[in-house]
Amino acid sequence: MARSVCPYCAVGCGQRVFVKDGKVSQIEGDPDSPISRGRLCPKGSASLSLVNSDRRQRHILYRRPYATEWEQLDLETAMDMIADRVLAARDATWEDHDSAGRPLNRTLGISSLGGATLDNEENYLIKKLFTALGAIQIENQARI
Repeated sequence: MARSVCPYCAVGCGQRVFVKDGKVSQIEGDPDSPISRGRLCPKGSASLSLVNSDRRQRHILYRRPYATEWEQLDLETAMDMIADRVLAARDATWEDHDSAGRPLNRTLGISSLGGATLDNEENYLIKKLFTALGAIQIENQARI
């Protein structure tokens, strides 16, 4: 048995994850969790299917512009494509200064909207990453 945290929202309900023969066999609420005291909402209760569903995507899929079919990509290719697009958007929309000559050092071509399943540490790192890229439009669904 391993302890974990439900991935569905920012509440952070505790889960106990049971593994048998190298496969997750059961996920239930953790009675030792001070947050949820062993209870899970319907989504948290169904998180076993998140791990074991036969419909779970296990490959990176990409559909090229105007294509009608998806193709599989390896992780390195997908990451390179993302990096290329981020840098191109940043370069195309970078603003050194405003019309009065005041420094801006920003881009409006990149933004971030984080989900409610991200914890404080992940949000901190995302904020640091996007700020370093020059983005100023950084928001999180959990705060809205």
